[in-house]
Amino acid sequence: MKFLTSGKVKDVYEIDDTNLLFKFSDRVSAYDVKFQDEIPQKGKVLCKFAEFWFENLDVPNHFVKTNSDTEIIVKKMKMLPIECVVRGYFYGSIVSRWENGEVSLPNDISPELAAKLSEPIFDPTTKSTHDVPVNRDEVIAQNLVTPEEFDWLSHESIQIYKKMATIAENAGFILADLKLEFGKLGDKITLGDSIGPDEYRLWRKDLYQVGKIQDAYDKQLLRDWLTANGYQKQFDEARQRGEDPTAPSIPSKIIDKMTQRYITAYERTTGKSL
Repeated sequence: MKFLTSGKVKDVYEIDDTNLLFKFSDRVSAYDVKFQDEIPQKGKVLCKFAEFWFENLDVPNHFVKTNSDTEIIVKKMKMLPIECVVRGYFYGSIVSRWENGEVSLPNDISPELAAKLSEPIFDPTTKSTHDVPVNRDEVIAQNLVTPEEFDWLSHESIQIYKKMATIAENAGFILADLKLEFGKLGDKITLGDSIGPDEYRLWRKDLYQVGKIQDAYDKQLLRDWLTANGYQKQFDEARQRGEDPTAPSIPSKIIDKMTQRYITAYERTTGKSL
């Protein structure tokens, strides 16, 4: 088995010409900054969530089998160079982009924090160190995918979001948004990468309130702590100076809370014990 690359949260190995192994770690990142601290049990949760979603979404995907509590085997694909983001709520980066006039909202939507959109929107980004939002014209102009592929990705991503949102709602959660990645197996576009709390925002349905920061059952908990303590601003200022941001130590209470919420999200969503 050949080591290929180490990402933010998983390591990738080549098993043979057709299969890869994903090894999920307890590493954590936020705002494109990697932290020295780890979140216990996170890798296990991400691995089991990936297995659950790939087996329950009923869409073509690259999942082959689970190899261990923290490893899955997947088919090797040529990945498409865009990240397929679907947003169901006015939250996250779309808020600042709307405030800066970079994106518009449907006329029937009040631009209030965490407001539900009348319909989910497809809001893709490039794949880079810092993902950049792109619209249909920009994607086609940059030859990232064809017009037909873009329209297919938009439709399928929204359909997958709706399926996942229904499963989450039945478990007492709100799926606020979602990031998917696709590749090609032969000529067929196929769902790839992994799906878990690092790829979406998950909120408690019974605690949901428009106009407020939501109680997160994903890594938004870390983002909120960083923002509240001025670290997000420090990261941005460091990048403006051409420097790499320095990650602070994560308080143990945040680490413990994240571990518990990752486990709770998995067990409630799947009905299984970790």
